[in-house]
Amino acid sequence: MIQFIIENEQDKIPFTPEFEEIMQKAVATTLDVVGSGDETDFEVSILITDDKGIHEINKETRDIDSPTDVLSFPILEFDEDGVMIEESGDYDGELLLLGDIVLSLERAKAQAEEYGHSIEREVGFLTVHSTLHLLGFDHMEEPFTSVMRAREKEIMDIMDLHR
Repeated sequence: MIQFIIENEQDKIPFTPEFEEIMQKAVATTLDVVGSGDETDFEVSILITDDKGIHEINKETRDIDSPTDVLSFPILEFDEDGVMIEESGDYDGELLLLGDIVLSLERAKAQAEEYGHSIEREVGFLTVHSTLHLLGFDHMEEPFTSVMRAREKEIMDIMDLHR
């Protein structure tokens, strides 16, 4: 089971039930594909914001003075082999807290237009991308970039969200 806390703090683009469903499916599919290793129940927090909101968070948390599309704040820590460090797990009752996702719906819409696909596809991709970060994936250097990109493609194909 996955418990979602989804909060929409922006009013520039209507946050529809379809967006919420895509985000939930993206997290669930990512966890299924990557594998949680057991029957762990998770909690994931998702904040929907706009470019101004994500700009502020990006500046405050990463000292980067610009907006971005999505931010990931993992709670879990992983060793060099990608195995979760047990002591890093934080539980809220029976739920393992996976982390927080912050997504700019405004930026998702602009990128969807730029790439020539639907905003639903972009929201799905950004959620998959961010969930992979919560699970310890990184794309800063090879070979990790190739591994993460392959997982993103695999998950997006399963979700039938193609470019």
